[in-house]
Amino acid sequence: MTTSPLHEHEPRMRLAIEEAQRALLHDDVPVGAVIVGTGGEVLGTGHNERELLQDPSAHAEMLAIRAAAQQIGSWRLLETTLYVTLEPCAMCAGAIVLARIPTVVYGTADPKAGAAGSVLDILAEPRLNHRPEVLGGVLQPECARLLLDFFAARRR
Repeated sequence: MTTSPLHEHEPRMRLAIEEAQRALLHDDVPVGAVIVGTGGEVLGTGHNERELLQDPSAHAEMLAIRAAAQQIGSWRLLETTLYVTLEPCAMCAGAIVLARIPTVVYGTADPKAGAAGSVLDILAEPRLNHRPEVLGGVLQPECARLLLDFFAARRR
């Protein structure tokens, strides 16, 4: 786990929250992701577009990883930090490992599909060749509220 205080990550998590809100425009689950470089520059962003694209891999993290790789011209996203409003799933955690992202900061845990410690812990799996630092709980109430409101509206 990264040792930096939660509040240091709040400005960039707010960018991920803004990105998550864009998913609501096309009735996708509001999850947003932002990848930043060491100087704080935004390298890639994404929000869930599964419904929009009818693509099961169009998760916020996957789209942000693709955008950042294109921006820097390399699939190795060394010296970056991924901010995501929801704990990554197994697919996204696998992509994080493969992209060599050194730090992952997420907002709220996913007790049904989280792969950064909630259900699985792919990001800490000792048999894999890369294990990023992980920090969870940044702006947790705001990140959780996005999801709770979305699913409550769908149940009505």
